[in-house]
Amino acid sequence: MLGRAMCREDAGGDRFAPGLVMARTWFPVAVAVGAAVLIGAGAQSVAGQAAEQRPPLVIPSLYGGDLYQFYCASCHGREGRGDGPVASSLKHQPPDLTTIAKRHDGRFPREATERFISGEAEAGIPPAHGSREMPVWGPILYALDPDDRLTRVRVGNVVSFLESIQSK
Repeated sequence: MLGRAMCREDAGGDRFAPGLVMARTWFPVAVAVGAAVLIGAGAQSVAGQAAEQRPPLVIPSLYGGDLYQFYCASCHGREGRGDGPVASSLKHQPPDLTTIAKRHDGRFPREATERFISGEAEAGIPPAHGSREMPVWGPILYALDPDDRLTRVRVGNVVSFLESIQSK
């Protein structure tokens, strides 16, 4: 209990302690400010998590199947048949990559395919290749990961994957 010396009377005759009135007035304000800070921190954390959940531009895997699924399947399809989810929106239908060997007298043209993907091929590249529709992945991979050796490994592994899915 507060002694008489610490209390005052208000206009209505009620006793009060000046420090308690101030505490009662500021307490709801402090709670509101604290809640706003916590909500702001939570929103910042959620925004930070959303930024962290963006897909990477270069995946860590060097396995050709993973690279193909990440970079190629949206147009060429999961199995390489030219039926990816965005294929119907393109001007030129993506080719069936399972028939590359068939179109070259039964022999898979490994070196030509590597040059094609890398953007180093000479004549014979379809007009769509290298456009916004069909990017040449070699220069893109070199720009994203300047380690020349790893980029060559990635391109080579995609080519090995394409060779493995050739129809018999």
